[in-house]
Amino acid sequence: MEGLTEAELRALAGARSYERGLGYLDAVTGVEVGDDVITATVHGTERYAVELDMGGPGRPAGTCDCPYGREGNFCKHLVALGLTVLAEKDSLPRQRKAARGRVQELDTWLSGLSREELLALVREQISDDRKLRHRLELRAASARGDLAGIRARVRELLDIGPFAHYGYVEYADARAYADQAGQAVSTITALTGSGRATDAVVLARETMRLLAEAIESVDDSDGWLGEIGARLADAHHGACSAARPNPEELAHWLVGHVLDDTGDLIDIDPLDYEGVLGERGMTALRERAVEAWRENRTGWAEKYLMQRLAKAGGDVDALIAVHVADLAPDGRTHLVIARELDEAGRPDEALTWAERGIHDTGDLAAVDTALVDYLCDRYTRADRLSEAVALRRDHFSAHRTLFAYRQLRAVAQAADCWQAEREQALGLLRADAGRSRKGHADPTLVDALLDDKDVEAAWRAANETGAHDGQWLILADQARADRPADALAVYLRLTEPLTRQTGNAVYERLVSLLLSIRDCHHRLGATNDFTTYITGLRATQRRKRNLMRLMDEHGL
Repeated sequence: MEGLTEAELRALAGARSYERGLGYLDAVTGVEVGDDVITATVHGTERYAVELDMGGPGRPAGTCDCPYGREGNFCKHLVALGLTVLAEKDSLPRQRKAARGRVQELDTWLSGLSREELLALVREQISDDRKLRHRLELRAASARGDLAGIRARVRELLDIGPFAHYGYVEYADARAYADQAGQAVSTITALTGSGRATDAVVLARETMRLLAEAIESVDDSDGWLGEIGARLADAHHGACSAARPNPEELAHWLVGHVLDDTGDLIDIDPLDYEGVLGERGMTALRERAVEAWRENRTGWAEKYLMQRLAKAGGDVDALIAVHVADLAPDGRTHLVIARELDEAGRPDEALTWAERGIHDTGDLAAVDTALVDYLCDRYTRADRLSEAVALRRDHFSAHRTLFAYRQLRAVAQAADCWQAEREQALGLLRADAGRSRKGHADPTLVDALLDDKDVEAAWRAANETGAHDGQWLILADQARADRPADALAVYLRLTEPLTRQTGNAVYERLVSLLLSIRDCHHRLGATNDFTTYITGLRATQRRKRNLMRLMDEHGL
């Protein structure tokens, strides 16, 4: 325990978790000190079981069953337990010695009991502890070689009945149910270890089915059953590795599992079984996967399985065939194919597929913009700038956004044709602005002109077609030096509604505008007018103390 310090806890947890752990010191209960392990319960969103292990050769370690702790992190609950232990550090040697003494005393007492007395004790415990009874029932069934008995016990473990209210396991009970379901996985692993791997394979598959049915009626928000599913998948793989079942049968089962809804909970990658399947089984796996895909070429699971097999085998053409069978109308699948061909060192074919994606989509308003970006990049790198400009121009015509305008500008400048392209693009935006209803001005024209640093043109466009307040503020800020009277009119208009509002954020915006108003008056040589204006404003706003303080700070 000597290695446990506050600095060590901070290093293990990180500053954020350490600071949060300070707030849980009063939530630590039931501290039990063992020889090398300290356990406790920490009350947070739920009650969490926390364990500090001080017996390792390196830094202290810990586990907590909170969501963050289950990911392997040294969480705030562990920090709270560690700090609690440090507060009682002087008494730890005595507590450890007492813990060892209790273990020895218990062992001595148990060793002195007769067979009948031990049996009576066990019977008493299993009558009070359902989890212990289930574990012992499973061990008894395993010892008898009673697969039917084990299956019956597993079905009981996966029965939601004892935890459900009106047929549903609520969030508060989900963990307890998952703990019980985990006993079934432990049983399967134990079967494999005891030389009954074939039975374990059968039981694992049945358990998967039962768990998949159960999760429909469980609030698994914290992912407890997801973890059980992962353990179950590992148990099945271990059982198959030991049992070496018929490879063709295993291949068919694996494909069926991937295509079945059960695969959503218990994620099994058939390629993980390559060593178990052997050449004969892998051939059967591929054949069954192809057969399933041909029956449903647009099914997500069917496509996923075919893609995994094709990638694993390095068969780019087979992978492309899967994509071709279900091309998305917006060209995104064409882009996937192009990137796969690039990766395979077939750039010419990749370019052809990208161009086909644009052609097949037809309407550039509907095309995946990532495909346009990919194709323009290819054209640019191949010094085919005119084609890149044409594509950006067409895309901007379909998507008249500031971002598309910037992309067109970048490639047109590289091709030294921006002036002509700009006039054409701005013409489209002016036409859009002219069609906009009064009070609903299209902001793109003004944004584009501002982005071009053409403030005068932007100001004219704002007056002719309209602009929103944010644009007017930018215009006023950028034009203030050259046209202070126009900028002043904008600032005064934007200030007026803020004087009727309250709140510190409003006051900060208002003061910022007042500073700009002062600057405009200064540029116009009308400082007396500003003094009159600000005096009147302070008189009407004097009850807003935070505003007055902020104005004082800025000399207003």
